[in-house]
Amino acid sequence: MAIRTLLAGVGAYLPERVVTNDDLALRVDTSDAWIRERTGIRQRHLAGPHETCAHMGAEAARGALRDAGAEPADVDAIILATSTPDQAFPATALRVQAELGVDRGFGFDLSAACSGFIYGLSVADALIRTGQARGVLVIGSEVYSRIMDWQDRGTCVLFGDGAGAVFLRPGGEAGRGILSTHLHAQGSLGDILYVDGSVGRHDRPGTLAMNGREVFRHAVVKLAQVVDQALKANGLERSAVDWLVPHQANLRIIDAVGRKLGLPPERVVVTVDRHANTSAASIPLALAEAATDGRIRRGDLVLMEALGGGLTWGSALVRY
Repeated sequence: MAIRTLLAGVGAYLPERVVTNDDLALRVDTSDAWIRERTGIRQRHLAGPHETCAHMGAEAARGALRDAGAEPADVDAIILATSTPDQAFPATALRVQAELGVDRGFGFDLSAACSGFIYGLSVADALIRTGQARGVLVIGSEVYSRIMDWQDRGTCVLFGDGAGAVFLRPGGEAGRGILSTHLHAQGSLGDILYVDGSVGRHDRPGTLAMNGREVFRHAVVKLAQVVDQALKANGLERSAVDWLVPHQANLRIIDAVGRKLGLPPERVVVTVDRHANTSAASIPLALAEAATDGRIRRGDLVLMEALGGGLTWGSALVRY
């Protein structure tokens, strides 16, 4: 029997500080109405000095291990998706490994912008299916507040900080687990969403730049395609999906994908209003919230999708 990867536990961490749209309006030319109408965002969490990418990732990972009934000794690999690592090296995943007290296995960072968590799931699934690892933490952790141009009202209002994590292991129940993942990239579109700088360069740390109109246009088309790709690969109709857990970038994009699937709004997990866009952390944060509050239950079919800078995009279909 083929090995299937079980999503055994979920965890999340959000910074202590909450910044509302009205708070932002005190420092940049914007308003609560302007932000809400265009994005659906009303607040976001911003990291304090102690809330590093590694710290938030470790806290989310601890939650995922608790939820799975697992211990640090059960972790063979840590894959941490981030565009905002604490250092050029060592990998933030290894800082998390140290914080958790994991003294075996391996870890690495993965850079695929907002699609990073989906990319990480795909890699972890391959590691487990091929027997190279039995217990894998996949973490999305981002500190976008440290790469924002806080004078650019077109971008600084869109993002927040946070971390989400899942613990994966070989599944023991028929039908449950990761059914398939689907990854894509188009490097020729890299200049519509990027950071103009590099980690580790104090002379040019970089800030985020985005052509919002172009990103929106590509997101609507590419996310619809990758959603259908996941369903077709598994011989499923759109009506089979119980929950859509999308990347939390913009409420308009989320609504468009939900309508395409024919899902009522109450079957689409939305956190963008409270978290803003937390990039690679957004899907695991949303997944953890919906699983913890009881909306997503064992056996539910969950579809995840994301698009980010690169451009990168992808989807994952999971029987929870």
